Amino acid sequence: MTADVELNNVTIRFGAFTAVKSASFKIKSGEFFSILGPSGCGKTTLLRAISGFLEPSEGTIRIGGQDMSGKGPNQRPTALIFQNLALFPLMSVADNVAYGLRVRGMAKEERLKQADELLKLVALPDQAHKRISELSGGQKQRVAIARALAVEPKVLLLDEPLSALDPFLRIRMRAELKGWQKSLGMTFVHVTHSQEEAMALADQVVVMSQGRIEQDAAPHVLFNAPRSEFVARFIGGHNVIPSSRGPVAVRADKTRLSRQPLPAGDTALAATVRGVEYQGIYVLLTLVSEPVAEFTVMLPEAQFDAEPWQPGDSACAHWDSADVHPLAAA
Repeated sequence: MTADVELNNVTIRFGAFTAVKSASFKIKSGEFFSILGPSGCGKTTLLRAISGFLEPSEGTIRIGGQDMSGKGPNQRPTALIFQNLALFPLMSVADNVAYGLRVRGMAKEERLKQADELLKLVALPDQAHKRISELSGGQKQRVAIARALAVEPKVLLLDEPLSALDPFLRIRMRAELKGWQKSLGMTFVHVTHSQEEAMALADQVVVMSQGRIEQDAAPHVLFNAPRSEFVARFIGGHNVIPSSRGPVAVRADKTRLSRQPLPAGDTALAATVRGVEYQGIYVLLTLVSEPVAEFTVMLPEAQFDAEPWQPGDSACAHWDSADVHPLAAA
């Protein structure tokens, strides 16, 4: 079983401070949905409101079509995996996984049987009798997911689930998370500050800034057509350039360089190379110009080798008009 989630004008205040401002979006049943933004933008506050640990000051949250107003975490078809995982260090792995079933009054034999099945699902079939302190970071993450799945939620909520892992393990766990979500067909709501993580995992992404939703779109739409200056800068890979139409976004890999000057305008900009960074399959150039403090250009390695650029070189950055995306002002 799974469920959709719908937020309508959700506002959350703490005294005089407004943490979330009129948030509205819908998460489709069975979707992997990410809430993305920098620290302090309100994304975790929003997740806690969906889980029932916080009550919105205004607005409504519906899960599976039912209004969740006044319903606490135990009354909602959700399970929340906290950023710190909140595992019980003195319990065995199996008892951690079965804890929610114990609270619900399930007999010990049955709950441990279910815990064994879930541990097989998360690739920990031989770890049931170990203590949590004996596990690696990735194994602890799997235990937390198994414990959440034990109570059969319709919506699984994940608060920065991979942030404590090293980069190699983070990529591995990212693939496993996506695989579990697809195989279970469950609605996942995932909070992260990592653009790479959100883009890799999500079917749909909400980008937040200062408590407000900046854009709600599929990952490829966010990257190719950011709606605001904040989204263009935060998602990365874009330059924000002034034009006669106001600020526009141009992807760094769609920007070309010429040593010959071109007529200045919305599709060309005189600049000076400030820095050159080799990134493997491409070379990242940082440039400065009078109307733009700094912008970047990504050149394929072969193209850079054929025409190398050095700090101090004069250049003309230019792009096709089709690659220019107008933005709302910041």
